[in-house]
Amino acid sequence: MEKQPKLLSSQLLLKNRLFEVTLQRATLSWKDTPAAGRRRASGGINGTLKVGSCLAKVLHRSRKGAGSYCVPVSEIIAVRETEVDSRTKDDGRWQKMSQASAGTHPFAFTVSYVDRGSRHRWRCSDVTFHCPDGALCHQWVQTIKEQLLLLTNRPKHLLVYINPFGGKQQGKRIYEQKVAPLFSRASISTDVIVTERANHARDHLRTDADLKKYDGVVCVGGDGMFSEVIHGLISRTQREAGVDENCPEEKLVPCDLRIGIIPAGSTDCICYATVGVNDPITSALHIIVGDSQALDVCSVHHNSTFLRYSVSLLGYGFYGDVLTDSERKRWMGPARYDISGLKTFLTHNYYEGTVSFLPATDILGTPRDKTKCRAGCYVCQDSEWRLSEDKQLCKLDEDVLDQEEDGRWQVIRSKFLAINAASMSCACPRSPKGLSPAAHLADGTADLILVRKCSRLDFLRHLLRHTSKDDQFDLAFVEVHRVRRFRFTPKHCESDSELDLKESGKKLFSHICRDHPACGCATVNSNWNCDGEILQHAAIEVRVHCQLVKLFARGIEELPVFEDPCCPSAI
Repeated sequence: MEKQPKLLSSQLLLKNRLFEVTLQRATLSWKDTPAAGRRRASGGINGTLKVGSCLAKVLHRSRKGAGSYCVPVSEIIAVRETEVDSRTKDDGRWQKMSQASAGTHPFAFTVSYVDRGSRHRWRCSDVTFHCPDGALCHQWVQTIKEQLLLLTNRPKHLLVYINPFGGKQQGKRIYEQKVAPLFSRASISTDVIVTERANHARDHLRTDADLKKYDGVVCVGGDGMFSEVIHGLISRTQREAGVDENCPEEKLVPCDLRIGIIPAGSTDCICYATVGVNDPITSALHIIVGDSQALDVCSVHHNSTFLRYSVSLLGYGFYGDVLTDSERKRWMGPARYDISGLKTFLTHNYYEGTVSFLPATDILGTPRDKTKCRAGCYVCQDSEWRLSEDKQLCKLDEDVLDQEEDGRWQVIRSKFLAINAASMSCACPRSPKGLSPAAHLADGTADLILVRKCSRLDFLRHLLRHTSKDDQFDLAFVEVHRVRRFRFTPKHCESDSELDLKESGKKLFSHICRDHPACGCATVNSNWNCDGEILQHAAIEVRVHCQLVKLFARGIEELPVFEDPCCPSAI
């Protein structure tokens, strides 16, 4: 690896000990000087040096040798000059600074940086260096600031929506206490809107927001709040580009602004799948460092009428019935999902219909290859390259491509307990593997999971595999296809007049229907669960739009976290 040029290098004091501190374009590193290795700086306290907790963590992850530390410049949050006192606050605790050391190094600056914890959690830690003169201290601060200014992917001005009602109604408190101080430290200005009703953020983004002022949009809430934001942004982008959202054949225009998610809802599936943990501080730090993760979006239509966008799960049958029943039990809080899930499992309804789909045959990976989507995913990167190639091909001969697609559709008619389309793994703390562990965030496909009619015991085996290491698709009644588009038509496609008649019958004979679900008034169709919202139509057409939006995220990181630019070994 080519050696990086040094921008600055000085012997500075840290915790009463001299370190050789070096700033390169990609890293800030510091290591014990030979003299410091044998003795403390003048006036030090007797005994073994107690390094602060954050330095110990950095040492654990970035050790190149005894007493060596390294932080990527891309993960430095901020730098500031610090007033020197006989007691210096560092790493969240007070550390004694000897009077003699403070006399020889009376100037100091503090670097705030990303400190990785366990289970993908990030924290903001500080390290303070003491300088012998003010000019040197100022030079260090200015040089580090200049390097941070070169990171053009970092946001400077954000539009923030806070849902004060979602989850445990802690969104406003989470933002003010945990997120806003970090944004302020990183010199990010914000315009904050506390939503007052459902779809407030969506409507504001569609029409009123002056998006040219911002580098990104941040939503503080759960998956429902994120859904509002993407609906507003995508609709605004298509309208300005002259794209008709009601046409299923239209290829949507990608959104320019990135979206940040601060988890504060009852479910935070999107955040968990793109960051690896539901933690507000971790998500805020990903926003600050300017991470970018593309995300596929599914458009859902019924008879050439746009219904909704989906980014995680479209579920018919079991998951649709669970959501429908749980909506009647909202007063129970999160426990309603467990109650409704048990009730739906015991009811064991199945639904007849026809599924037609366009398989994705030109991509890397399959739903059963056990290749998980992680930061820097090669499958998603390959899809990004193919996406740019497809744009050129479409301009040359769009009609030929459409004819080729029409010839590859497959059709399945059966009785289904569940039909699920997963655009991502749908992993969450309760189900770490998710519905489709090998689904990718940005490959332009969805995993279509068909669960045919089977016994309750077999269906229970399938559900339990979501929480185990067993292959949940290795069952005779389950099949999975990686698709670009699909359609579903229920066996009973009812007209509006028939639906009205049926609703009237339900009201008239509700006491009979409640006790006798097998009567003629029983529901013959399920509902679609679209990212936690119920769709009004059972017959739908779905199309996956590759990398339509981008998030302030980088995907779930695997260890080693990153390669040490200073050393060939992993940090």
